[in-house]
Amino acid sequence: MSIALLADPIVQFCILVVIGTFISRYLLRHRRAGRLIGQIAFFISLTALLLYHGIIPYEPTPPQPQDTVTLRVFTGFAKIVWWINGAWVLVAFVRLFLIFERKPREARLLQDLVVGVIYLGAALSVVADVFSVPVGTLIATSGVFAIILGLALQSTLSDVFSGIALNLGRPYSVGDWVVLDNDVQGRVVETNWRATHLLSGTNDLVVIPNSALAKSRITNLSSPDESHGVTITVRLQPTTQPKVIADVMRNVLISCNTIQKTPEPSVMINSIDGQAVELQLNFRIRDISQMTAAKNEINDLIYRHSKAGGLKLAGPPDAITMPSESQAEAANAAQHPGTPWRLLNNIPLFSSLTEDEKEHLASRMQRRTYHKDAVIAEQDSLLRALTIVRSGVVSVTRREAQRQIELTRLAPGDYFGEGGLLMGSGEVGTIRALTFVVTYEIGEDCLSPLLHDRPSIAEELGTIMSKRIEAERHLFSSSDMLVNGAPIGTLTSRIKHLFQLQHD
Repeated sequence: MSIALLADPIVQFCILVVIGTFISRYLLRHRRAGRLIGQIAFFISLTALLLYHGIIPYEPTPPQPQDTVTLRVFTGFAKIVWWINGAWVLVAFVRLFLIFERKPREARLLQDLVVGVIYLGAALSVVADVFSVPVGTLIATSGVFAIILGLALQSTLSDVFSGIALNLGRPYSVGDWVVLDNDVQGRVVETNWRATHLLSGTNDLVVIPNSALAKSRITNLSSPDESHGVTITVRLQPTTQPKVIADVMRNVLISCNTIQKTPEPSVMINSIDGQAVELQLNFRIRDISQMTAAKNEINDLIYRHSKAGGLKLAGPPDAITMPSESQAEAANAAQHPGTPWRLLNNIPLFSSLTEDEKEHLASRMQRRTYHKDAVIAEQDSLLRALTIVRSGVVSVTRREAQRQIELTRLAPGDYFGEGGLLMGSGEVGTIRALTFVVTYEIGEDCLSPLLHDRPSIAEELGTIMSKRIEAERHLFSSSDMLVNGAPIGTLTSRIKHLFQLQHD
């Protein structure tokens, strides 16, 4: 009895379905690849079982006089299960392929389209092979309904087909920053059947229908790579030759740490008239997120290099400009006409000094010049003077093992050597002139009298140095490089020790 029962095709089918469901839905529930293998094995086993019992699932089965109602129902149900499992296997292949491609979100619309076609094909096959209904006739009779439905969903279908076209053309990908012709811009975060979602720079979600997006001019700022070109226009008064002005602006680009060095930035003279020389600065940044930082640094460097080169910014075209400086600036220049004093006044390290103390240092500062590519100081060398860059561009590079790393570039107003002067530590890298450089030095013999007259200056310098070290810690490979292993809290003690001041 039990052997005859097991030989029944309905019993065998039920046992196979239970085993396959248990393995794929429970044992392999969290293993995507394993579940696909289980589905394939179940589909092959089901196909072999049906063919063994004379049931061809992909062909209509003509009714036989000896067939019972139960057998006919079982045959139809088995075919439906076969077609559904075949569709599941194909869908699993599609999803697994998109995972291997590692762009599942980007291909979501295409994935849904393929999956929909697979399920539609399976449904039509069930209608034709199980219920023996001519598919061609069914499609023809549903044509009127399809026309009515298409007219009702005209706008939605336009978005759907536009989305398909955009996905096939691939003008952008998820994660790209795009700009549309109506100045709408943002990073693509999702594409679906109806719309594309952009995250704007103000962190707002902009939803654009695919039909509108397909008609827009799209500028992809992330293609062919993440780097992005930026142009800044600057106007300077024509107080000297345009070539000299262009060289100063070229130094601006050379000294900038935010922009890319390759391809090389360029300066172009746009126009010249009686009011201004207009120049265009062209450079690239690593990606669009660096735009604000790069523009801020470039504008700051334009001001500093222009001041160092004796250039003055011009107003907008057709604006009335005053040829003289502001009254406050003119009075300040008349009281302190020397360049050393102006350099000192702009350095935060000496902000706590009085006017007389600044005058003392300014009168004893030494001016030095360096030609292009000249080495100002070697790595680990001990400098006994603080050096302020008056004009030009200086590079600081560090040698680590077999490679050389550029730590930073210094522009007019920046300084180096404070570690050797105030803490007795060597330079973190080799200091080299990238252009013709003019510097002013504050030696130990200049600073020592001030510290002995007012020892509290050591504490003020120690506090300011601590803040600078903390702010520039990210430039160096180890946190103690600037102070040679000494904790930051001991900076004041080290300054007092180097200058032989009496400890409190």
